[in-house]
Amino acid sequence: MVDVTMSMDEYLSLLGGLTNAPSEMVPSATDEMPKKKRTTAYQRRYKANFKKVAPRFKLKSGKWSKNGFKSAVKLAHKMSRK
Repeated sequence: MVDVTMSMDEYLSLLGGLTNAPSEMVPSATDEMPKKKRTTAYQRRYKANFKKVAPRFKLKSGKWSKNGFKSAVKLAHKMSRK
């Protein structure tokens, strides 16, 4: 076996170099551009139709009525298929 002797200063400088090196090598999340989401024509039609029918299934306070969200989704899908 090899016997290595180091002074405390050499050991700390070695540890200091190790802790700084990986953070510099790893790219930060801000450098990457977010991936652009792709939407289909159907998704655009559905979104527009859902916005049209949603007020019908809401209360005056703006909350969804009972089974209102489910009904709005079903109607928007039906309208989008045409």
